[in-house]
This record gives sequence, structure tokens and C-alpha cells, in this order.
Amino acid sequence: MSEPLDPRVDAQRVAEAVRDTMFANDRASKGLGMRIEAIGPGTATLSMAVREDMLNGFDICHGGFVTTLADSCFAFACNSHNEVTVASGFAIDIVAPSRLGDVLTATAVETSLAGRTGVYDIRITNQRDELIAVFRGRSYRIKGKPVVPELAAAR
Repeated sequence: MSEPLDPRVDAQRVAEAVRDTMFANDRASKGLGMRIEAIGPGTATLSMAVREDMLNGFDICHGGFVTTLADSCFAFACNSHNEVTVASGFAIDIVAPSRLGDVLTATAVETSLAGRTGVYDIRITNQRDELIAVFRGRSYRIKGKPVVPELAAAR
């Protein structure tokens, strides 16, 4: 008789499978050059280099790109439990500019998960660990719809 898996290990494997499935189809994140640095149950870390085509008229990274990085990180974190989860809203505060060549890193942490709703806090920093923005996302889970159906059937 085999021992049951440690629930933390099982949850980590689920998060990794969800990451792989989602990223395979995520044209927006890939198109912006985002990389998934880490994934776990309720957490994610993504990075993105600021390119020339991301600069606004003041030669700083357009806030929409900073927001998109945070939103992608939020999506991976809130879907990591293998239930299709969408944003129901978010707020972002950009506190410092980012410039050409900066590498931005967004790190999401699950702050609350109750029923179908969740709250996730994301910090965006640059390569010097300077705070660029803070983002709070609110999520809504779609009942009975797994991201990776094969994992749901195994439970």
C-alpha cells in the first residue's frame, strides 16, 4: 500500500500543471516576454524586461504594461488551485517609474480565499528591488470548471 502524498507536495504539483497549461495558451504574457519564475498554491512570480516598444512619450514604461504584468501574475496565482478563476476587479498604484532595460518582477500572494472569491496582493519591483507598483486583485472562481480536467478527475 502506498503512502498518500503530502498535501503540500500534491498542491505544488497541481499549481505546476496549471502553470504549464495556462502558459501554453497565454499569447499576451508570452508576447510581452514574460517569464514565470515561480508558482505555488496561491502564489506566483513573473518577470518582464522593459523594451523600447513599452515606453511612453516620457521614455518610461507605460503603466498599462506594468498593470498587465501584475494582472498576469494575479491570474497564475489565483488559478493555481485548478479551478478556473477570473478577475472581478483590481486596483493598482504605480509608485515609481520603470525605464528601458529594467527587469520588473511581480510577486503575488493569496491574501484571502473564501468560497468563490479571493483577494491577491501583488508587488512589482525592479532589478534593484525598488518598489514600482502595488496591485490588489479580486477573483471569482467558476464552480466545477477545472483548468486541468485530468487533475480534477484524479481526486
